[in-house]
Amino acid sequence: MSNEVVFIFRKKGYGFSIERVFSDIMEALSAEISRREFYCTFRSAANPLAVGWNLWTAALAQGSVNHITGDVQYLALVGSGRRTILTIHDCDHLSMLTGLKREIFFWLWWRWPVARARFVTVISEFTRRDLVRVLGRDPGNLVVIPDPVSPAFTPAPKSFPERTPRILHLGTKPNKNLSRIAAALNGIPCHLRIVGRLDETQKRALRENRVNYSAVERIDDDAMVQEYREADMVLFASTFEGFGLPIVEAQATGRPVITSSVASMPEVAGTGACLVDPFDRQSIRGGIMQVIQNADYRSSLIERGFDNVRRFERHCVARQYLNLYQTIWLENRSKERKNTKEARSGA
Repeated sequence: MSNEVVFIFRKKGYGFSIERVFSDIMEALSAEISRREFYCTFRSAANPLAVGWNLWTAALAQGSVNHITGDVQYLALVGSGRRTILTIHDCDHLSMLTGLKREIFFWLWWRWPVARARFVTVISEFTRRDLVRVLGRDPGNLVVIPDPVSPAFTPAPKSFPERTPRILHLGTKPNKNLSRIAAALNGIPCHLRIVGRLDETQKRALRENRVNYSAVERIDDDAMVQEYREADMVLFASTFEGFGLPIVEAQATGRPVITSSVASMPEVAGTGACLVDPFDRQSIRGGIMQVIQNADYRSSLIERGFDNVRRFERHCVARQYLNLYQTIWLENRSKERKNTKEARSGA
């Protein structure tokens, strides 16, 4: 079909953030497009046989527009590049590699896929700049389209308990900065609610800093919405994010947000968050105390957060993707007409 889009995903169960984002986009475009979904069979990027099988099966699944949703950029090497949209969420993984392995990933995951795709979408201006830095040049096909906030996140007014607020922290990977956050919370009466699996180092940091906390992992979307509703404030002082969707989810719920002054986070937060230096525990602590102690400041963050969220409503974001799909559809039809005309002339 002329308005078909094939959404190409990594292996199921590998993660949930990309899948959740594009589930909202597909739902918003349900009346505008015909869609198919393709999921990779294998997860491993280090196994050549697994990569080869994923390439082969993705080649067989091609449609009039092929949208690679993230994490498996190398799949842009098959099929028609002129019909391919490649979404890149961040470039952090490449910085962790060295030597020959880095060179292989650079060419197969970054340079060649970006060069072949008709459009490459990035989720923030920060990621666009980072990708240009990685590539060493601007390839000219980059488009910034942010992540959408799910309509499940709606305002949930709640009185703020200044004596013992419930602070929501999302994620436990190294960039989520939990050890510094634990040190920043030392002596502050509160309950830290953590979403993610804690390792022994993080548990020790929380104990040593006498942080009252609880943790939960592997929760579904409904439970995640409820976590925001039960929180009094959201602390997202990450050291690196390609976007930082929890910022917008918290703002949509009506919670004051503390986030980092680095990477994409100021861009995403707008004026609706308290910005802190994630590498300085005193800066984090100062932001926490300002939000807890200053009711007027909290209210202003919440109001500015609601204003900021409008940029990320799913229909607004979905329309930006639809514009790219329509461009490719028009190019497809133009090429088909040209081929038909040349075939008739040759006959």
